[in-house]
Amino acid sequence: MKKTIGIDMDGVLANIEAQWLNWYERDYGVKLGHEVFIGVKESDAFPDKEAVKKFVYSPGFFRTIPVMEGAVAAVKKLAEDFEIYIVSAAMEFPLSLFEKREWLAEHFPFISWKNIIFCGDKSVVNTDYLIDDHCKNLDYCKGMPIMFTAGHNTNHTHHTRVNNWQEVLVLMEEEKYQSEALSVK
Repeated sequence: MKKTIGIDMDGVLANIEAQWLNWYERDYGVKLGHEVFIGVKESDAFPDKEAVKKFVYSPGFFRTIPVMEGAVAAVKKLAEDFEIYIVSAAMEFPLSLFEKREWLAEHFPFISWKNIIFCGDKSVVNTDYLIDDHCKNLDYCKGMPIMFTAGHNTNHTHHTRVNNWQEVLVLMEEEKYQSEALSVK
C-alpha cells in the first residue's frame, strides 16, 4: 500500500505570492518584489493593508494563479510511489472553491476528483506527509509535516523545510528508501 502525501495549493502548487504582486501592480500601479513577504503575514506585505482581502474575494483571482515552478512534473513523479491528495482550505473564500477546482483540472488533470480535499480545517486530514506553507496546518499534521518555503514562514524553524519542488523530490526519495529499509528488517 502506498504512503499518502497531502499537498496544499496556495503557496505550494500555486504561486500565490506572484499572483498578489501581479494584481497589486495591476490595481495600484506599484511594482513590488517578493521581499515584501519576508517575515510578515501576506496581508501585512502591502502598503494597502486591505489589498489581499480585496483580491481573495475577487472573481478570477484563484483561477488565474501561476503554477509554482516544477510543481506539475514533481507531483507526477511523486504519484508513481505515493498516493497524492490535494488539500486546500477552500471554504473561507466563496469564489475559491469553484476556481480552485477549475485550476486543478487545467494544471493537474491527472489528479482524480477523489483525491481533492477542500476543507476549512486541515487538522482532520490524516496523510503520512503534509506539504504546506502554513504552520497553522503543519502544527496539527498527524503525519510528517513538511514546510514549503514562503516569505511569511521564513522565521519558522520547527518543521522540515523544502525550498522548491526539486527539494521535495529529494526528500521524498529519501523517505521512500528509509521506509523500504525499515520494511525489510
